[in-house]
Amino acid sequence: MKRVLLISNSTLYGSGYLDHAESEIRDFLGSATRIVFVPFAVYERGKYAAQARARFHAMGYELSSLHDVSNPRRAVAEADAVFVGGGNTFRLLKGLYDFDLLEPIRHAVAEGLAYVGSSAGAIVAGPSLRTTKDMPVVQPPSFAALGLVDFQISPHYLDPDPCSTHMGETQEERILQFLEENDASVAGLREGAMLRIENDAVTLKGSAGARLFSRGEKPVEVSPVAELAGLLLQPAGLAR
Repeated sequence: MKRVLLISNSTLYGSGYLDHAESEIRDFLGSATRIVFVPFAVYERGKYAAQARARFHAMGYELSSLHDVSNPRRAVAEADAVFVGGGNTFRLLKGLYDFDLLEPIRHAVAEGLAYVGSSAGAIVAGPSLRTTKDMPVVQPPSFAALGLVDFQISPHYLDPDPCSTHMGETQEERILQFLEENDASVAGLREGAMLRIENDAVTLKGSAGARLFSRGEKPVEVSPVAELAGLLLQPAGLAR
């Protein structure tokens, strides 16, 4: 049974780290005991791992970081759940390639490993990182990501501000540019939104809505708690 929880943001305005997602994370993880953390999205991995470890301990879970173990691939294979934290998506994906972890995580999720990804960790659950807003501070070998879901994720989604004098592209315009080149679907998750995927069910959870984009279709507005599987068109594939 494939189980994936994708969180738009790790911190919601007015609350602490993962506070807004705690109840969903606890319900999703249930009785999991062996949880591994992927800290590759930030530069100071030890400091990041300490933050995640303390937060999960407060939720009643013990967590080990993959940068701290002798055999990360084996740690993934033996885990009940993996938490992939946010940060820079290019740095995160490069770390997954450097540690040769993409296929082990794909295989483990297919075998029942629970996957929790926040922000950049949500993006890499999709087919590629092409809908990130991050700067490419490093260069991964490929833009191809985990492909745990067959649609793209665009977290921290911001609606166009009609009062703004900013002349750059809005997030919606950038997603539409992506769809000019790729036959795909994109879930724009506002901060506070989460997607819970269990087998073929895709459920929008959290406190905020989402905007769904597919090539050749008008964007669709959805609110929690909505079932999205029928709204996310099956893409023919990403352009090479």
